[in-house]
Amino acid sequence: MEGCKRDKVEVNHLCKSFGDLEVLKDCSFRIKDGDFVCVVGPTGCGKTTFLNLLTCLTEPTSGEILLDGERADPRKHNIAFVFQEASAFPWLTVEQNLRFGLEIKKKPKEYIDEQVNRIMKLMGLEAYRDSFPGELSVSTEQKVVIGRAFAMSPDLLLMDEPYGQMDVKVRFYLEDEVIRLWKELGSTVVFITHNTEEAVYLAEKVLVLSQKPTGVKDTVEVNLPRPRDIYSEEFIAIRNRITDEIKWW
Repeated sequence: MEGCKRDKVEVNHLCKSFGDLEVLKDCSFRIKDGDFVCVVGPTGCGKTTFLNLLTCLTEPTSGEILLDGERADPRKHNIAFVFQEASAFPWLTVEQNLRFGLEIKKKPKEYIDEQVNRIMKLMGLEAYRDSFPGELSVSTEQKVVIGRAFAMSPDLLLMDEPYGQMDVKVRFYLEDEVIRLWKELGSTVVFITHNTEEAVYLAEKVLVLSQKPTGVKDTVEVNLPRPRDIYSEEFIAIRNRITDEIKWW
């Protein structure tokens, strides 16, 4: 139950400026352990800066990001990310791609074998075990990248519009794959998207960002059963609410 879950991520009064340009202003929110949270907002509002701060690729001007009650630190915490462009290592096979991060972390071979086989089965990648990314479709390559991130059992998985270049049919297929992995592995996911329908389809909670200087304008709970019916009145009502909050300022 929501009330029993502990805070996994705490963001307190986060601000980021580039010179005189104030991009983020006083962002504060909480994400529970095992939550799937989508982040939406108007074009150019600072979603990528927001993500870069969460990945610790960029230092905040002020404020703090805590993971499990400690200041987020990639040297201490296991933070994984998936970007829009497919980023499988072209010189490695599918299996080698999935093993890569675990081997870098020097996990035991038995654990790596078990985790990789589990991800392959969940993602339907067994037939591509010895294939190279250049031999795969774009959607299958992105499945490898997503599987590689989940294989790390990250403290926090950040996804930046990973289906932005794909058609609707492929997007829904991959969204279902991500939900299956998330439910099976219990990861905490923050998913950036400009697509409100995608956000409502995926998330348990949607953070709606404002125009620059960006803050969290609203937090929308999505208490709908899965798999979600995008034509249901409840789904459409939540989607329209979020869309209106992005459009009207």
